[in-house]
Amino acid sequence: MAEMVMKHLVKEAGREAEFFIDSAATDNDALGCPIHRGTRTVLIQNKIPFSEHYARLTQIGDLEKFDEIICMDSENVRHLKRIFGSENEKVKKLLSFCGENRDVADPWYTGNFNETFSDVLRGCKALLKTF
Repeated sequence: MAEMVMKHLVKEAGREAEFFIDSAATDNDALGCPIHRGTRTVLIQNKIPFSEHYARLTQIGDLEKFDEIICMDSENVRHLKRIFGSENEKVKKLLSFCGENRDVADPWYTGNFNETFSDVLRGCKALLKTF
């Protein structure tokens, strides 16, 4: 969801040439899975275009490839410490850009994709303002 929202915001701002936006899983649970139907529904409702996407696993090379590695929650941060070998200054939680030290609401547990969308949209807007 965050990848598609961020791509949409960047396109609306006319800044597509400045960014390469990608998403990846931090564990094996979702590898190869397409965008969840709940995510598709909320993106459609909010007129956010999306393309087919299948989860890939974060790789050690991503640390060099990306300027920022944005996580949705504390569990992602822990997994990235394992993948990258230690804590890294590039790794940040999305809502930290809103001045909040909390996790994005996880629809896997809550079933509330609208709440997740609200968190993601606020976080992505705040993130874009930092560039």
